[in-house]
Amino acid sequence: MGRGDLPDDQWAVLKPLLPVSVPGRPPLGRRKLIDGTRWRVRTGAPWRDLPSEYGPWQTVYGLFRYWRRDGTWPELLIRLQARANAAG
Repeated sequence: MGRGDLPDDQWAVLKPLLPVSVPGRPPLGRRKLIDGTRWRVRTGAPWRDLPSEYGPWQTVYGLFRYWRRDGTWPELLIRLQARANAAG
C-alpha cells in the first residue's frame, strides 16, 4: 500500500457506498482503481504517469471518467457527508 492509499478502516466505510459493478465486466480491484485516481488527483501528474501498481492508466482513467459522467463522485460525497452528520 502506498502512503497515500486508503487505509483498511476508510475502505470499509467507502466500499458499501460504491455502485454495483457493471455486469459482464471482469471484476477489477476497485480499491486499487480508486487509490490510483486519488494518486493522480493528489499529484496532478498526467494519467499516463500513473504507477503500474494501480493498474493500467487507461482503466483507472476510464473509471474516473465514467463515474464523473454518471454522477457517482458527487453522490459518494453526499453519502459520506450524511454518514458523518449522522455520527455527529
